[in-house]
Amino acid sequence: MRSRDEAVVRQAASLLLGYPDQVWRGHLPGITQAVGELPRGGARAALAEFCDHAACVAERELCEHYVDVFDLRHRRSLHMTYYSEGSTRRRGHALVEIGGVYTAAGWKLTARELPDHLAVVLEFTARGDARAGEALLARLRPGLELLRAALHDHGTPYARVVDAVHLTLPPGSGRDRERARRLAAQGPPAEDVGLEPYGAGTPLPLTDVSGRSGEGAQR
Repeated sequence: MRSRDEAVVRQAASLLLGYPDQVWRGHLPGITQAVGELPRGGARAALAEFCDHAACVAERELCEHYVDVFDLRHRRSLHMTYYSEGSTRRRGHALVEIGGVYTAAGWKLTARELPDHLAVVLEFTARGDARAGEALLARLRPGLELLRAALHDHGTPYARVVDAVHLTLPPGSGRDRERARRLAAQGPPAEDVGLEPYGAGTPLPLTDVSGRSGEGAQR
């Protein structure tokens, strides 16, 4: 897959992983068109399948499904460091480090966003610094793979969105697979401290990443 096509897949996935309110639904036709212009393959098929599903589901139903699916208690979090760090001081440090990557690239998050939210990472990779974004995705890959497996276990159509992201990544290493296996067996650590600067316990954010131009991402 060419880098431009990877960027389209990741940007589409970023948007589709946002809360499916009226604004989100207004963007759905444009996302569907962009997906339809991708080369034939697994990523295009996965995203198109989800877009077709979303277009046929009432807004309230899809919103309720979204809240049910992406629930920390069920280990289907869109916050990638949750899988490795849980609610601990280490996660607070990890969030600061990831935020520093965005700052170095000239990107700015709003106060209500956590930098490890998958939609944020994907948009940064698609529209910001691709190399730095690729490194972030590689770092967060075990969490991404656990989320993907959990979504398939649940049976939600959102699994197809994460499938598309998975298909843009290089083959995982044995070390990645072992880390994911260990995290799946142990579960995230719990401490519930150290996240105050990032608003731990707040609702899942709607991603609105601003680039160097100062314009927010459209959703």
